[in-house]
Amino acid sequence: MGKLDGKTVIVTGASRGIGAGIARVFAVEGGRIVCAARTLHEGDHPMEGSLDTTVAGIRAAGGEATAVAVNISEPGECERLVGAARDAYGPVDVLVNNAALTYFLPVKDYPLNRWMRSWAVNFQAPFYLSQLVLADMVERAGGSIVNISSSAAIGPGRGPYTDSRWRVGATCYGAEKAALERFTQGLAAEVYQYGVSVTCVSPSQVVPTAGTVHHGLVTGLDDPRGEPPEYMAKAALLLATEPPARVSGRVTYSQQILSEFGWIQDAKGVGVDAGMPGTGYSRI
Repeated sequence: MGKLDGKTVIVTGASRGIGAGIARVFAVEGGRIVCAARTLHEGDHPMEGSLDTTVAGIRAAGGEATAVAVNISEPGECERLVGAARDAYGPVDVLVNNAALTYFLPVKDYPLNRWMRSWAVNFQAPFYLSQLVLADMVERAGGSIVNISSSAAIGPGRGPYTDSRWRVGATCYGAEKAALERFTQGLAAEVYQYGVSVTCVSPSQVVPTAGTVHHGLVTGLDDPRGEPPEYMAKAALLLATEPPARVSGRVTYSQQILSEFGWIQDAKGVGVDAGMPGTGYSRI
């Protein structure tokens, strides 16, 4: 038996990268996966990856999945996504808020429309999608929401500022992820009484994906400094399937949580290395 047999799962940003990996792993565990993203077909986006490819791979492996091309920066599109999931598989059991959009620009140069759109995808959509699926979860006294964060949520601390890595324009993205971590614990406290789990996980090391290569965070998909892509998928699976009493409210890191539960050995990186302990919310 799979950990998600018969469960309806929404994964946003499932056309490539971490989201596609989560969708595949959750499908292997029996989940009925609603893969959501903007890119439906290969070639619709400059980067490789599409909903068609993710869904075809899941089905070829014997899993169940459907694609919903959607722009979650728009509230009406969030409503359409959840409605499509219910139409396809019934009430939603698991939501993975993975989709992300950012532009690495300093605040002084950040176009307002890009700033607003980034916040709409990275923070407002997780709020609204969570609110929408909670209608199912509260009524059925169970469910899981897993938010995907980033070590970008760890700020530079107090000045003076002499390290040039803090000048690369991650202020917007880091603020969004810090807000998502606070949102996670606040929502977890609100819905614990209903048997619903809300958690948040970040990669312990940069995951080599088309996106991280594009932004220069890794040199390629085979960068040895990167984290194996399956770690984030396994960490999300763990958080989505463990009882709320064991995980709800956790703001954690992929290798940290996998090591804690005995799913991997020799963990390293943020949240594991004593010199890189993670954000404040990961220690609450």
